[in-house]
Amino acid sequence: MRWKTGRRSDNIEDRRGMRVGRKGMVGGLGAIILTLVALYFGVDPAVVLNQAGNPAPTQEEQAVAFSPEEERLKDFVSVVLADTEDVWGALFQRSGQRYSPPKLVLFSGAVESACGFAEAAMGPFYCPADQKLYLDMGFFNDLAQRHDAPGDFAQAYVVAHEVGHHVQTLLGISEQVHAARQQAGQTGGNALQVRMELQADCFAGVWANHADKARQVLEPGDVEEALAAAAGVGDDRMQKQARGVVVPDSFTHGSSTQRMHWFNRGLQSGDPAQCDTFKAEK
Repeated sequence: MRWKTGRRSDNIEDRRGMRVGRKGMVGGLGAIILTLVALYFGVDPAVVLNQAGNPAPTQEEQAVAFSPEEERLKDFVSVVLADTEDVWGALFQRSGQRYSPPKLVLFSGAVESACGFAEAAMGPFYCPADQKLYLDMGFFNDLAQRHDAPGDFAQAYVVAHEVGHHVQTLLGISEQVHAARQQAGQTGGNALQVRMELQADCFAGVWANHADKARQVLEPGDVEEALAAAAGVGDDRMQKQARGVVVPDSFTHGSSTQRMHWFNRGLQSGDPAQCDTFKAEK
């Protein structure tokens, strides 16, 4: 990916020097709320409630020296974020709307968001309550090694996907889906969450289309990297790795095939209107 000459975003909040501690206990209603938050984002609640009587997190700053590679990755995600700002800003303007960009919070290990406490094991996520993206850049190693998706454009896809969730929030889609999930059973709720995730994949493809047209960011092999990332985090592949079996009714993000299809649809069309996953058959 050609990125080094790109604009850097000012919307980076670096919390890598913040240590998340725990004091006090959260149980009962607090645990229920965290479970609901996890389900809302399609995350296994066991990852959030990772021990009985979850303690409440606190944060304090500590001096940390970062490697040149970590600083390069920070620079890279800043460029990708800036590029999403330019693309979505222009697309919103065309439709007579104003795009309000999200903040990207970089953290290490664990973080406190307006949606609750989260550990890096959850992977990158978007919190609509504070309109921020949260990323532990260590996930990129996991993406390459565990999900067989190395490369800078695979990493860019991850950021663009989370920005896609922000776009859904600005358009009112997230709120509508959340309300619909309240009326659906678990299987129906999971299916709606899958549609949300697939639409964010499609929006990531839309970004890639416009970024390449405007700034020629794509290099040979980049599209394949993004498709590998989409496939690598498919529910079927991850369930097969973790459990040895695949349970489609429990999907919350979509299969590898679905995720590749919708990213590619956005990439080929460049049209957000082509990303209506809720009306599609699959």
